[in-house]
Amino acid sequence: MAKRHSFKLILGLAVGAVFFYLALRSVDVDQMLAALAKADVRWIAASAAIMMLAHLLRAIRWRYLLAPVRTVDTGSLLSALLVGYAANTFMPAHLGEFLRAFVIAKKKSLSASAVFASIVVERVVDVISLIVVMAVVIIVHPFPAWVETSGALMLAGALLLLGTLIAGKRYEARAAALVRRLTRPLPAAVAGRIASLTANFLAGIRPLKSAGHYTAAAILSIAIWLCYAGMNFTCLEAFGMVTSHRLPWYVGLVVLVFTTLSVVIPSTPGYVGTYHYLCQLSLVMFGVSASEALSFAVIAHLVNVVPVSLAGLICANVEGVAIYRSAEEVRRS
Repeated sequence: MAKRHSFKLILGLAVGAVFFYLALRSVDVDQMLAALAKADVRWIAASAAIMMLAHLLRAIRWRYLLAPVRTVDTGSLLSALLVGYAANTFMPAHLGEFLRAFVIAKKKSLSASAVFASIVVERVVDVISLIVVMAVVIIVHPFPAWVETSGALMLAGALLLLGTLIAGKRYEARAAALVRRLTRPLPAAVAGRIASLTANFLAGIRPLKSAGHYTAAAILSIAIWLCYAGMNFTCLEAFGMVTSHRLPWYVGLVVLVFTTLSVVIPSTPGYVGTYHYLCQLSLVMFGVSASEALSFAVIAHLVNVVPVSLAGLICANVEGVAIYRSAEEVRRS
């Protein structure tokens, strides 16, 4: 397990380094630094506020998704969410997603597998929402073929996962029997643990409580992605690029689509390198120079990472969670 973890970390660092090189290779450092120097801090602060609003909306949506298992207050969910995001900044392999399930499960005496099931459903909803955003933007601005292909693959993967979840939930007995058959060669204790985790996971996949909850979750999903696009747009305003390059209203959505793909690519903790290159690439499409685009990418990445990491570390201290030790415990379990 430790070797696999190390391999993922090394692979991520290598991928991140390659993408960071791609971002830097055609950059005029003086031009980049000049662009960074003239960035308006007020717009950057507004950008950070919008990003934190998106996290609050995520916590509210998570409350609806988790409600069939247990009603949990938004404050606790937001705290766990921020702890998980902070862990994703410092650790590879999206361990933060498991950690936030662990934090809520421990705090509210719930099954961690059942809580994690709600997070899996959340991610499926995110991918489908992103593809809807991409489909809308394509009407006014075409994407490169590789972006459309990536989007199609993400959608196919999300639909496959959704279909698997629905089938597993509908035929729980058969799913349990299949898991027992597949784990038969393993030691009895390990096989029993996997069977128990699977049962708890499937138990956490439940229909929302009412039609109103589905409506609320859909509206919140739209609002979350609009916040992300708004964060990009206000960050562009910080550099005066909207006016100087006559960027269209939907530029924030285009940047959003590109940078979201960086999360999918195995990379360094915090998506350093992949985020910067894809962000840069999206703006170069609109005639922004590579140097200016990278200066924007640096600030946008910091807006994405620094406030949530600081808030997550504070929440971890309040919750009594040692992020690295807890993440290691989650990884071993």
